[in-house]
Amino acid sequence: MLLSKEQLEALRGQLVVSAQAYPGEPMRHPQTMAQMAASAVIGGAAAIRVQGLADIQFTRSAVEVPVIGLFKDGHEGVFITPTVHHALAVAQSGAHIVALDGTRRERPDGKSLAQTIKAVHELSGALVMADCGSLDDALAAAEAGADLVGTTLAGYTGERPKTDGPDLELLEQIAAAGLECPLVAEGRIHTPAQARLALEAGAFAVVVGTAITHPATITSWFSDALGGGS
Repeated sequence: MLLSKEQLEALRGQLVVSAQAYPGEPMRHPQTMAQMAASAVIGGAAAIRVQGLADIQFTRSAVEVPVIGLFKDGHEGVFITPTVHHALAVAQSGAHIVALDGTRRERPDGKSLAQTIKAVHELSGALVMADCGSLDDALAAAEAGADLVGTTLAGYTGERPKTDGPDLELLEQIAAAGLECPLVAEGRIHTPAQARLALEAGAFAVVVGTAITHPATITSWFSDALGGGS
């Protein structure tokens, strides 16, 4: 099922929950992530973001909201759905929106971002969310045809410092640029108050992952606050 403009517009002002677990963790299982996603929808998530082809497939069966899918290959450089091959595999697994690295860095397959987005649009019909790290990234991604741009990589590409919490300044900069595609806030949004600030900074929608779906990290926040149990 393709995502219509009306369904995309319905995400305005809403919460998107990212359900991901790192390799080697107890919850690193597609069905577990799908169950986490379904639980998030009960709580009010208007869309779900998941990593991995099996996770996308299981999540599509578990929820009726739009699914943003991605494929991480590696840990450095361009590793979020880095090639056309990865992007098409994500779309074919059932993602309504393919999330991919939307920076201006060289891609592993030598394709440009515009070529990658065009391939997704023409061969699958899925929408594309460009994960960006700066204003220039967002401007270039919009020009390349991205259907949404996100601040996912802010603080991770060397162009901007890693902020304590969401990069509200970058959100404001991109919002002020007046892009025609929606702006999605993502990255280090750990509290409801921060999510609200992201919307007020100009975000179309807000993605929250770790603070909702990563028990190990959430537990560590409490443990650290108590002195690590000492």
